[in-house]
Amino acid sequence: MTRTRKRSPQRRLGTRQLERLIEEAIVDAYGESEQRVGYLTVLEEYLAVPFATEMLGASVRVERVDLNDAEKIVAVCRRGRQRQMIPILNLPLPSPRPPGWEWIAAYRHWARGGR
Repeated sequence: MTRTRKRSPQRRLGTRQLERLIEEAIVDAYGESEQRVGYLTVLEEYLAVPFATEMLGASVRVERVDLNDAEKIVAVCRRGRQRQMIPILNLPLPSPRPPGWEWIAAYRHWARGGR
């Protein structure tokens, strides 16, 4: 009996896949600020929000993505009546990951010097 491995939608993205996404996000963007806006644009378009995730043992709802005053991409999270912006670099992703999660992975790769 031969076992076959099913592809999981939760797999890690390879460097080539990340570079392709990075190129798509920052096409025609000059400078880091414009490139970050390019990422925000694709995240707003492709990341399925809202979605639930867990932070520090508490369930939170990611309502949207935005730029903070320091021009960093953040997830606007809600728990009950409280709302907080969490840098997308630090946002724990749930399992299963929401559609569009690969854009978060590409942004993280870019922001950490992968490009």
